[in-house]
Amino acid sequence: MKHIAILNGDGIGPEIVAQAVKVLDKLIEQGLQVSYEYAKLGGEAYDAYGVPYPAQTQEIVRKADAVLLGAVGSPQYDTLDRPLRPERGLLAIRKDLNLFANLRPAILYKELANASTLKPEVVSGLDILIVRELTGDIYFGEPRGIITNDKGEKEGFNTMRYSESEIRRIAKVSFEAAQKRNKKLCSVDKANVLETTELWKEIFTEVGKDYPDVQLSHMYVDNAAMQLVKNPKQFDVVATGNIFGDILSDQASMLTGSIGMLPSASLDENGKGLYEPSHGSAPDIAGQDKANPLATILSLAMLLRYSVGDEVRAVQVESAVQQVLADGLRTADIYEEGTTLVSCSQMGDAVLAKLSI
Repeated sequence: MKHIAILNGDGIGPEIVAQAVKVLDKLIEQGLQVSYEYAKLGGEAYDAYGVPYPAQTQEIVRKADAVLLGAVGSPQYDTLDRPLRPERGLLAIRKDLNLFANLRPAILYKELANASTLKPEVVSGLDILIVRELTGDIYFGEPRGIITNDKGEKEGFNTMRYSESEIRRIAKVSFEAAQKRNKKLCSVDKANVLETTELWKEIFTEVGKDYPDVQLSHMYVDNAAMQLVKNPKQFDVVATGNIFGDILSDQASMLTGSIGMLPSASLDENGKGLYEPSHGSAPDIAGQDKANPLATILSLAMLLRYSVGDEVRAVQVESAVQQVLADGLRTADIYEEGTTLVSCSQMGDAVLAKLSI
């Protein structure tokens, strides 16, 4: 039996997680062999234990097969010392569990084609998977800091670096993801300027020889950003480093009209993962039952697929989400004239009803 750690987090986290847990409970009732328990991360952990990633939570998530997270962060914690802020808890759990591969699908359901700022014919049917390396690159490279240089002025510096082994393992994840989809992989780099990504391109090309069924292409990051807007449906799986992936995945999310629809998975080498919606904690609407829970419910579907290994139930959940959209139900972030405005809990109940059919 697989065991899941559930972290509500802050802001709208408890509300959206509650809807995903209702779906999980229904699947367990229908025979899914999974158990779960709750733990605290972020601001709620600081309130309870004085740190954003306490030892109690570490113990629970380390023994779990997967982690389902709502969101972290709230303005009330902005005055804390940086190590105590909620977001540091998120970085800490990623590092602690060695979650190096971030998978972000960007899927535009046909029912939401008008929600995108791009023309429907450009984005309708969009289905991209961005694989972002999560624990290396300029975000973690050393040396880094702010100094006073020889001229007496302040100077900030960061180091972009990747080892061969780091690139090989994210390449493996990327090629295997492509094999499960349409067997097309685009590796994004800036090899014409940055030696770090010159090595990235070299290793991806070498690893690609082990996956002859996957069509590998390479694209510079500036061109990739342009092509995501110009012709996004040319892409299937896109693989890139931490900083490029951070930017491109957010750009891709807006092609779908609302970041409230997008799940994500951060995986280790053995399929253990942290699953969370791509959006933030939205403290401005917390406690108002207005949030969109679908990204969290779709994150649960990813959890079932990648950490539980239950493709049938993953598809069942994804189909239930598509059916409620087809029925015209919308939370405020995706509402348009002619559809039915529902609350966070009502949307969760609607998905639940589709699972019961």
